[in-house]
Amino acid sequence: MKERLITPSYCFIIAAHFLFCFGFWLLMPVLPFYLQEEFNVTKTAIGVVLSCYTVAALCIRPFGGYLLDTFARKPLYLLAYFIFMSMFMGYLLSGTLTLFIICRIVHGFSFGLTTVGGNTIVIDIMPSSRRGEGLGYYGLANNLAMSIGPMVGLFLHDAGASYPLIFSCGLGVCIVGFCFASSVKTSYKAPVKREPISLDRFILLKGIPAGISLLLLSIPYGMTTNYVAMYAEQIGLHCSSGLFFTFMAIGMAIARLVSGRQVDKGKVTQVIKAGLYLVCISFFLLVACLYVVQWHATLCIALFYTISLMMGVGFGIMFPAYNTLFVNLAPNNQRGTATSTYLTSWDVGIGIGMVMGGFIAEVSSFNQAYLVGACLTIVSLIYFHCKVTLHFNSHKLR
Repeated sequence: MKERLITPSYCFIIAAHFLFCFGFWLLMPVLPFYLQEEFNVTKTAIGVVLSCYTVAALCIRPFGGYLLDTFARKPLYLLAYFIFMSMFMGYLLSGTLTLFIICRIVHGFSFGLTTVGGNTIVIDIMPSSRRGEGLGYYGLANNLAMSIGPMVGLFLHDAGASYPLIFSCGLGVCIVGFCFASSVKTSYKAPVKREPISLDRFILLKGIPAGISLLLLSIPYGMTTNYVAMYAEQIGLHCSSGLFFTFMAIGMAIARLVSGRQVDKGKVTQVIKAGLYLVCISFFLLVACLYVVQWHATLCIALFYTISLMMGVGFGIMFPAYNTLFVNLAPNNQRGTATSTYLTSWDVGIGIGMVMGGFIAEVSSFNQAYLVGACLTIVSLIYFHCKVTLHFNSHKLR
C-alpha cells in the first residue's frame, strides 16, 4: 500500500508555491518592456539589470541551504516569503533605475531563500517512497503559474495597464500565498550539532558534475523566458507571446505527471536524457523560425507554439529528475544543501543567459543568441551522458 502523499500541509505548500511563482512569472516578460519604456535602457543593460535578481538569488542559496539544515526551516521560509512579497511594493515606490536595481537585488535574495526553503520543506513532509511523484506535483504548481502569469502580465501590458497596476497584482497574489505558507505544519526538527564551517556545508560537492550539466542547460532557458517576446517581435512573428508560455507550461504539466513516477522507479538518468534530447531539438527549431516566417507566417506561428510545447515537455521531464538526483547524492541532514546546489546551478545559468542573450542581441540578433543557446544544450547532453551518469551511479546514496 502506498504511503499517503496528499495531506493538508502538502496542499497548502503547493498553493503557496503556485501564488509565489505566479507573482514571479507575472513580471518576467513585462520587465524588459518596463526598463525600455520607463528608463530607456539598452538591450545589454536590460540583461544586466534583470540578472541582478538571479545573481542575488545565487549568492544567498548556498548559505540558505546551510541555514535550513541548521535552524528551524519554516520560520526562515516565511521570513523570506514575506520579504519577497514586500518587494512588489518596492517596485511601486522606486522612481529611479538605482532604486529599481536595489529592489531587484533584495527581491533576488528573498526569492533564492524562499525557493530553497519551499523545496526542502516539501521534501520533509512527503514520504520518501513517493518523492519523485511529490516533487513532480509540487513543480506542477510552478508550471500552472507559468502558464497563467506571463499571459496575464503581457495581456495587461498590451491592454495599456499601468506598471503600478501590474506590480499591485503581483503583490496581491503573494499576500494570499503567504497566508497559505503560514498554514503549513512541519514536524519538529531537533537542534543539530553544528559542524565546523566547510565548503560542503554550502555546496554539495558530489553534485558539481550534475550542476555543470544543469547550468549549461539553463543558459538558453534564461534567454527564452526573458527575450522570447522580443525575439518574436524582431523576426516579424505576429502572435501572442503570452501563449508561448502557456503551451510551454502545458507541456511541463503533462510531463511532470508522468516523469515523477518514472523517477521513483529508479530511472533518474534515463528520464533526464529523454528530456535533454527534446530540448536540444526545440532550440534548434526556435532558431529556424527566422527562416520559416519568411516563407510561411502561419506555419511559423504553429511551429512557434509547437516548440514551446516541446520545450515544456523536455524541461518538465527533467526538473523532478534533476532535483531527485541531487537529493539522492546527499545524506538526510544535507537536504537543504542539496536543494540549494540544484537551484544555484540553475540560477547561474539563467543569469548568464539573461546577460549573454541581451549582449548577443545588441551586437547581432536574438536569433544568434538562440543559436548559441542551442549549441549549449548539445554540450550539456554530451557531458551528462559521458560524465554525470557514471558519477551518479557511483555515488548515489539511495
